[in-house]
Amino acid sequence: MRTYFTTIKYLQETLLALAIVTMMVLPSMIVFSPDIISNNVVTNLYLISHIFLFFVMIIRPLADIFTKTIWIRPLVILRKGAGVMSASIVVSFILAKLMVNPVIYFSSIATLKYWSMVNYAVLAHIADISAVILIITSNNFSKSLFGNSWKTIQKLAYVYFYGSVLYVFLTYGSIYLLVALVLVTITTYIAFIKNSNKKQLLAENTAQNII
Repeated sequence: MRTYFTTIKYLQETLLALAIVTMMVLPSMIVFSPDIISNNVVTNLYLISHIFLFFVMIIRPLADIFTKTIWIRPLVILRKGAGVMSASIVVSFILAKLMVNPVIYFSSIATLKYWSMVNYAVLAHIADISAVILIITSNNFSKSLFGNSWKTIQKLAYVYFYGSVLYVFLTYGSIYLLVALVLVTITTYIAFIKNSNKKQLLAENTAQNII
């Protein structure tokens, strides 16, 4: 298990480093090398982003459900690295837009069209904003700054996941993302029920001990 934990630690550091490199390199490539960043490349990048996001959303409920499977729980550690890696791709495309014309980008946010359900644009933009907030606050400084509120902010991962997945599914009809959405929803619900039962049982045992 020590080797397993060490591997997870290095993988976490690698994902965080890759995320930083992505945000440093990808925006410039999008703006200055559009021939390299073709539509197929963009599609694959968003696929990678969704794979990491799927891992982030499903690994904790799986760990809560399969408590006796000891190798699953340590993987929860990787949620930070995988989440930052997923968001870094989304944020890179936003940074590219800012590099081209920040005035137009910020002006568009104030328009009704930006928040319209036409072509499900609002789902994509809500997911984008959630990704930005998550990547900004995924550090120890933000954790200390926001205190108990930090965990609440991190729950925007659900907004990021459902907004992004629903947008791609409704727009492009991706069955794979629909399956991902269903799996995450089911496992999260089962984990919630299981954890609620544990808390109730613990409360009852505590009450009996007091009596």
